[in-house]
Amino acid sequence: MRVQLVEGRTEERLEDDELDLWPASARSAPHGGLSVGGVQLAEIAEQFGTPAYVLDESEVRARCRRYRAVFRGAEVAYAAKAFLCRAMVRWIDEEGLSLDVCSAGELELAVTSGFPPERVIMHGNAKSPGDLRAALRLGVGRIVVDSTSEIARLAAEVPQGSRQKVLLRVTPGIAAGGHAAVRTGTADQKFGVPIADGAASHAAARILGQPRLLLTGLHCHLGSQIDAVKPYLLAARRVVGLLARIREQHGVILPELDLGGGHSIAYRPDERPLDVAVLASRLSAEVHRGCAAAGLPVPRLTVEPGRAIAGPAGVALYRVLAVKHSGKRVFVAVDGGMSDNPRPALYGVRYAPRLVGRPRGGRTMTATVVGRHCEAGDVIADDVRLPADTRPGDLMAVPAAGAYHLSMASAYNLVGRPPVVAIRDGRTRLLVRRESLADLSMRDVGL
Repeated sequence: MRVQLVEGRTEERLEDDELDLWPASARSAPHGGLSVGGVQLAEIAEQFGTPAYVLDESEVRARCRRYRAVFRGAEVAYAAKAFLCRAMVRWIDEEGLSLDVCSAGELELAVTSGFPPERVIMHGNAKSPGDLRAALRLGVGRIVVDSTSEIARLAAEVPQGSRQKVLLRVTPGIAAGGHAAVRTGTADQKFGVPIADGAASHAAARILGQPRLLLTGLHCHLGSQIDAVKPYLLAARRVVGLLARIREQHGVILPELDLGGGHSIAYRPDERPLDVAVLASRLSAEVHRGCAAAGLPVPRLTVEPGRAIAGPAGVALYRVLAVKHSGKRVFVAVDGGMSDNPRPALYGVRYAPRLVGRPRGGRTMTATVVGRHCEAGDVIADDVRLPADTRPGDLMAVPAAGAYHLSMASAYNLVGRPPVVAIRDGRTRLLVRRESLADLSMRDVGL
């Protein structure tokens, strides 16, 4: 399908195998130009420099609405750890989502940006006293208790005469996720309290014995980048079983069930995202079936997507700095890397970069796209096809870059973190400015 833009340029949708990688508004021109939200990426790079993150506001909002539509009647809480800034807080609020935070920092940013604290869920396997005090001071809706040792600490902080709503995070003994480092549903990692050995039942009893805590439900998060529905169904079955045991042992019916997030997206053309409509339908059926069998009322379901909302809405822009032939390999080095995207080094994730301003279909080469940092593991993409005449100065765009890039970025090699530029209705605006050397120097008080 071709679209005629106002400026007279003819642009078209991307190839079918790329559609899951880019925002729905992405368009490609015959000369190799690439636009998002009606704005040419080359123009953004010229105005804001590189590296830079580009975020399509309409894509973020559309994905929020999609979740609310398919998980009808459920609570959808955006996982702030994926990407958070003041504008994102506002978009999430306006689209009617709740917010899942993991620290006092994320919480303070959200609340000072106007987000209703009663729609905030506070997570964390090792919350500091400052985290807990901030959550109570600002009035968060629910705090997720992650260990038995946290129960008494939290209860001691709750003001006399008050009760804080809490969820108990449990681990159902299910291995799911795109990498061992992000599988959190098993009993041999740091999150939650295991169901299988009775520890979760014991923790629930301890919470119920605290007059300043109100246990309203159970929480379960299996991991990240999960591309199958089956693990969620199995988790729901086991957690509903625990709800039934709590009712039998304590006569308490818990009204909430939070099954976390971790829904996968596509990073390369051979990957497909988790179908959230199928997940919503089958998960609802599983919870209803399990509750009916146990004689329980159906609890209100909560899901916590982060990557699946922010990831495909983002594009990272880089400039090529060098092209090096080393043995049988070709390395294309860009002006960013692991300081603005550590995920390849942490999890072995690979992306599908594309040169902007180069016609498709010409002579190509197989290359490895690497960053500028002093680590051999600073690799953005292996074995990708790029134009054979790729050269310094070329503009490179990397899709699916909206989640876990800025939020995990660092100051390695004292390279400042990139800016975040939002696109909406053919216009750009700066959301987060580029981190400068002056910003980095201000923290150094050694002289």
